[in-house]
Amino acid sequence: MPAVGADIETVGRKEIGTLTTYEILLLLDPEQAEARQDDILARTRELVEQGSGAWHSHDAWGRRRLAYPIAHKEEGVYHLVVFDAEAETLDEVSRVLKIDDAVLRHMATRHIAGSRTSAPRDDAAAVPVAAPEAALAAPAAPAETAATEPEAESTEPEAAEAETTVSEEAEPEYAGAEEERAEKEPSEEPGEREE
Repeated sequence: MPAVGADIETVGRKEIGTLTTYEILLLLDPEQAEARQDDILARTRELVEQGSGAWHSHDAWGRRRLAYPIAHKEEGVYHLVVFDAEAETLDEVSRVLKIDDAVLRHMATRHIAGSRTSAPRDDAAAVPVAAPEAALAAPAAPAETAATEPEAESTEPEAAEAETTVSEEAEPEYAGAEEERAEKEPSEEPGEREE
């Protein structure tokens, strides 16, 4: 027989599993119709909600070129989903995604609170082609204005120090270090060796 009052501590308490926030990055076959991709996402959401989890967000990153071919595909469609679930639910979601042929890859990780879920920017598209030319022309502009203005900028030593010019014919900075090492080492003639 249990001790008197032992059951008072557990009255009204439910067994609550531990919910963890996960994110799954899905790489889907780009040749599949969008309706098929939506079905995969709907099935994933259904599994999470059946396992008493909560769906937080879905972010479609879109079609991107792969670093290497996967299943003879050069591109893939990325989706990031974030949800709360128990570990068993995550296992079931992963099992279902592994079976589906339209899922090229998936990776489930613990979601870090405050991390961004937006798609990474495409570096190649973000950098304009004319940027190197503009960077080379920018240092020349302050030099021209300094030559045309009479002694206005010479009172500011910071402006003169900030502007540096590099000659293509000048030796690199590290060339002096080799000369210093040669000066520090004693020069030995072949006939002057002590034995």
